[in-house]
Amino acid sequence: MLFGSSKDAQKNDAATAAAPDAIFDVGTEDFEANVMRASMDTPIIVDFWAPWCGPCKQLGPALEQAVTATKGVVRMAKVNIDEHPELAQAMRVQSIPTVFAFFGGQPITGFTGNRPASDLKKLMDQLVQLARESKPDAVNIPETLDAANQALADNNPTQAQVLYSTVLEEDENNVAAFIGLVRAFIADGDVDTAAGMIENAPETIAKNSQFSAAITAVELAQQAAQAGPDNGTGDLAKAIEREPDNHAARFDYAMALFAAGEREEAMNQLLESIRRDRAWEDEKARKQLLQFFDAIGPADKAVGTARRQLSSILFS
Repeated sequence: MLFGSSKDAQKNDAATAAAPDAIFDVGTEDFEANVMRASMDTPIIVDFWAPWCGPCKQLGPALEQAVTATKGVVRMAKVNIDEHPELAQAMRVQSIPTVFAFFGGQPITGFTGNRPASDLKKLMDQLVQLARESKPDAVNIPETLDAANQALADNNPTQAQVLYSTVLEEDENNVAAFIGLVRAFIADGDVDTAAGMIENAPETIAKNSQFSAAITAVELAQQAAQAGPDNGTGDLAKAIEREPDNHAARFDYAMALFAAGEREEAMNQLLESIRRDRAWEDEKARKQLLQFFDAIGPADKAVGTARRQLSSILFS
């Protein structure tokens, strides 16, 4: 029966009831599971709308944007009243758009009609605060990610692994934490574990546009492992000393340096190649430098410096 479960039953089922996406459609059959039960742990905005409703077309996207900004703390269920009139009747919806905020298994606030973005943000801030207060021991994901990035930048991969793993325990589909953990394993010399993460990545993460950065990091680390410590850097250094415009030798030197762990100097060599002839072999040096950026990660200070130098060269 719609709205028929007791609060205790809702609590027992809350862990398994949460909808997989932050914004989703809901109907009569799954409203109880994906809204009422799921809202025991997660604030859920319910938007009652219809395709013919003009104000709905304005409010809906604004609501979605506000919910997305909470980064998963708040979710949003959309109810098409033409398809599910019984839900509108049960919630005593008399006009649309009508919005309810569910938390703890029941509606806690709501409004009818359109609202400015500032009001929607205020509502989201209140719901985020409620969610945090209900879970005092929950991980602060943005702060933990910042700390993990800093640990990695400070050459403390073990601490970075712990912090990234903490985020993934809270949010298994957090792309930034997943990629950071891959980089942390690489920095710790555990390329096999990093490669295993790539092979067994969750589908949601594997489909993310940022996932290619993790793949690049592993591929370059594997190349470095195959090259070994004696990779001819001395001979290559002498070659470009004799012929500064020998871009092929300089490129190989940069790759050898990267394999040897001298990442900053490797980037400097590619920057010098770009400075001398940016168009060499269809901008090969620039493309490789961008791969280095992806592999090392944006938190590294040397990457930030190299990016600024690259911009200076390209736009001078």
